[in-house]
Amino acid sequence: MISANNISLQYGKRVLFEDVNVTFGAGNCYGVIGANGAGKSTFLKILAGDISPNSGKVVLEPGKRMAVLRQNHFEFDEETVLNTVLRGHSFLWKIMEEKEAVYAKPDFSEDDGNRAAELEAEFAELEGWNAESDAAALLSGLGVVESEHYKTMKELGGHLKVRILLAQALFGNPDILILDEPTNDLDIQTVSWLEDFLLDFKNTVIVVSHDRHFLDTVCTHIADIDFSAISLFTGNYAFWYQSSQLALAQRSSSNKKAEDKKKELQSFIQRFSANASKSKQATSRRKLLDKINIEEIKPSNRKYPGIIFTQNRVAGDQILQIEGLSKSYQGSPLFSKLELFVNKGDKIAFVGPDSLAITALFKILMGEEKADDGEFKFGQTISTAFLPNENESYFKTNENLIDWLRKYSEGEKDEVYIRGFLGKMLFSGEESTKSSNVLSGGEKVRCMISKMMLNGANLLILDEPTNHLDLEAIIAFNNALKEFPGTVLFTSHDHKFVQTVANRIVELRPNGFADKLMTYDEYVEWKEATVN
Repeated sequence: MISANNISLQYGKRVLFEDVNVTFGAGNCYGVIGANGAGKSTFLKILAGDISPNSGKVVLEPGKRMAVLRQNHFEFDEETVLNTVLRGHSFLWKIMEEKEAVYAKPDFSEDDGNRAAELEAEFAELEGWNAESDAAALLSGLGVVESEHYKTMKELGGHLKVRILLAQALFGNPDILILDEPTNDLDIQTVSWLEDFLLDFKNTVIVVSHDRHFLDTVCTHIADIDFSAISLFTGNYAFWYQSSQLALAQRSSSNKKAEDKKKELQSFIQRFSANASKSKQATSRRKLLDKINIEEIKPSNRKYPGIIFTQNRVAGDQILQIEGLSKSYQGSPLFSKLELFVNKGDKIAFVGPDSLAITALFKILMGEEKADDGEFKFGQTISTAFLPNENESYFKTNENLIDWLRKYSEGEKDEVYIRGFLGKMLFSGEESTKSSNVLSGGEKVRCMISKMMLNGANLLILDEPTNHLDLEAIIAFNNALKEFPGTVLFTSHDHKFVQTVANRIVELRPNGFADKLMTYDEYVEWKEATVN
């Protein structure tokens, strides 16, 4: 068990937390949510001891061990991959280091022998003999192949380092596991592996994530940061979201009797509980839902962007045809001989073992890169809008957001018109006059979405569109794509986003491709059946 007692934190005039009291119990998984800037990552750092609050304290139950997924990708650059994971169990690692030092002594004494015996007993008690194989199994589950295990961390790319640091946090069965955005840079298959791991994990998990499917699968509780306070709710993210939206609708219906509201909420809980019986956590989650106090359910005060994609021109029947397209990187094929006929209204999710392949394909289609072989052709009525994974090149200017967006408008240049598109993405008032080169990652993506809405294209190409966005923006984006009447080509590691938008899945492989007219969940079932 770990608790935050009377925690307050303030930066200048900005109050992040004020007298926060919250306890995280054993055996539960808590999803920490809140709008961008609410202090989710900061709160995890307070729990981990990386940041000291202005007042209050964090209390960790005596004898319990905490593990944290940290974001410093360079801390272990000189260490091997396997040793980096082993370091996740700091007590075991210290024993291993001391054992090695004792046995290395040239003048090994009787006292050294006694100390070595003590260390061996402690090592055996911690199942040290299985440590390397357990660490290797974690790495393999996270997609780090055995040939990488004995390399130094500095030899590896950033996407692998994230997985290794995640394995470090998971290693050794910690009593409290703190994870800040653990699904970042993981493909959907690896996220699924992590979900299964955490479902079997019997201790306390506290996690920040913008992946709704992940939160829905693993969480037993939601910790909502709002108005400088933290409120705990029983259930997963979907339950919190739907119940808070229901409470908001009820609050706006002032004539509705309190008893009617209560009955409606009780009915909702019963329906949700019945659906939860189909989930992996059926028994435990259902017991939790049965204990819910109706009075605990409060309206959400979140602001949701207004994302609406319209077509300036309806597309004809000829959308996009790809014939024999191939691309390699540093001598290795990314994809080969891709054949694809895109139909009007298709919403195609591109998946595959290497995200570089999908990014390369999208850049080829947008004319930013050239294919090694093959060709493609858009229909004459097609207009495109592109949301790249990396958008830094668009913001190397000190223009305010109004002027920044105005230069992408092919028609109306009026300031009120431009401000309208910024306002939909929550840049209102003074926010719309801030300099474009000081934006956060999430603000840049919201600007790029404003630019796409302004374009009125009938074919959208989206490379990891949910990156850097908070849950509210992801939900709004998700709903906008479901309603969009045009064609969409996209890739995302967000399971729910892919499942609810795509009607067709294309898998890119170095030696070929698969093209399936089905939802993502149906594709996963097909893939598993094919492998088995």
